[in-house]
Amino acid sequence: MQGVAHPRIALVLETEEESGSPNLIPLLNIAKDYIGSPDYLFCLDSGAFDYNQLWLTSSLRGITLCDITVKGGAGAYHSGEVGGIVPETFRVLRNLLDRIDDSRTGKVIPELETEMPAYALPEAKRMAKLMEADLADKYKLEPGVKFCSEDMEKMYLDNTWKANLSITGAGGLPFYETAGNVVRKSTSCRFSCRLPPNMDANVAGKIVREKLTTDVPHNCVVEIVGDHNGTGWCMKDPAPWFQETMHSAARHFFDGKDYGSYGMGGSIPFLAQLGGLYPNTFIVALGLLGPQSNAHAPNECINLAYAKKLTQCMSHILVDVGAHK
Repeated sequence: MQGVAHPRIALVLETEEESGSPNLIPLLNIAKDYIGSPDYLFCLDSGAFDYNQLWLTSSLRGITLCDITVKGGAGAYHSGEVGGIVPETFRVLRNLLDRIDDSRTGKVIPELETEMPAYALPEAKRMAKLMEADLADKYKLEPGVKFCSEDMEKMYLDNTWKANLSITGAGGLPFYETAGNVVRKSTSCRFSCRLPPNMDANVAGKIVREKLTTDVPHNCVVEIVGDHNGTGWCMKDPAPWFQETMHSAARHFFDGKDYGSYGMGGSIPFLAQLGGLYPNTFIVALGLLGPQSNAHAPNECINLAYAKKLTQCMSHILVDVGAHK
């Protein structure tokens, strides 16, 4: 329509994130003159707390990931012959990891903590009630196993605003069924640490590297490769008219329910990169990763009924946003 400045909405079909490909940002830089500065950018790679209403993501944690190898003996030796003489690399690795988080509690070192924004605590109080209602149905545990905390507000904040370390793989360890009496020459692990949404992941990566390579027990060799640092993301405050647009679409397809927003413990570093490329753009993150979707697991799946409703909501939202002057 002549004389009317309609919002610019960026439509980017991104299919490489899961492979870790670096190609998209260079492509966007090549096309920066054509794209300009979008008013809105929608990401559909995020999640839904449940399938009962439309959910927006208020924050995503960052991540620092690397592969660590601790080397001791130049070869493998009989444990009876060298036990107490040649350093046991699994023990040394255990010691190094304790420098990042307390193996008894899972609490991560203060250097990887940040100050939470004002909205985090009220959000935790609201979400704690929902978590308590369906947590056991979402995540099955072995009989007798307890969740990390009985305080739902604390557990929500630990999952969304606190750093958390996971060891997602290991190397240098034979299957226990075939293991002999051997002190192995090395032990490796994949170190995956989620970070607060507002922490610079490159700073966190340097902290981790220094902790793992300084004053190593027995002067064992520590090799760190595959560094991957992705900074987290926080949503900007939406304008009142945009909130009403979201509520209107949500009510239409979710039995009159308003949309909700919550923080996710996962990471989409690409959003922080987009925020750097387009600092004036309002970025909206939502998606299908809900209960039992099992992202990245062999049985990954989506809830088709929710996918249909989300698609319907997006069609209304895009029309309303495109028409807004």
